[in-house]
Amino acid sequence: MTETLDREEAQVRALFDRVERVEAVAEQIEEQQPANASELRHVAEDALSNAEPIRVKTAASLLDLSDRTVRAWVEEGVLALASEHPKRVDPVRLHQVLHLVRDLRAAGRSRDLLSAVWYRLQDAALLDREDLAASLGQLREGKAEPASTKDEELAVRDH
Repeated sequence: MTETLDREEAQVRALFDRVERVEAVAEQIEEQQPANASELRHVAEDALSNAEPIRVKTAASLLDLSDRTVRAWVEEGVLALASEHPKRVDPVRLHQVLHLVRDLRAAGRSRDLLSAVWYRLQDAALLDREDLAASLGQLREGKAEPASTKDEELAVRDH
């Protein structure tokens, strides 16, 4: 069984390494070739979304956390469960969380990673919203209008 686990972990590590190399190239060419960078990111996402779900034990090893902690992260919704029996996590979300954990650790954060990762995932989800992206674009272009209070809206409506 240990050989199977080791082989699976090596395969997942190799996949994540390839995906990260593609992402790095996309980042390098983003300014000069945005369409090509976007295509590379799509290829990376496709590779992850077509990967098999990942064992909790393998996810724990990749994240350098205990199995128990990874199971808690699944329960809290930080890691997405891809299958219940046996418990396996979604490779796309695991890869996203792995990046966040690495960034947090590089910044010196080692305690309460669950909360920090959760907040970063929430921020990313907000930034992925089209309405927020449009609003931020308007703000950058100087086309933003301040929000009205309820009283101001009623005053405009009454006139």
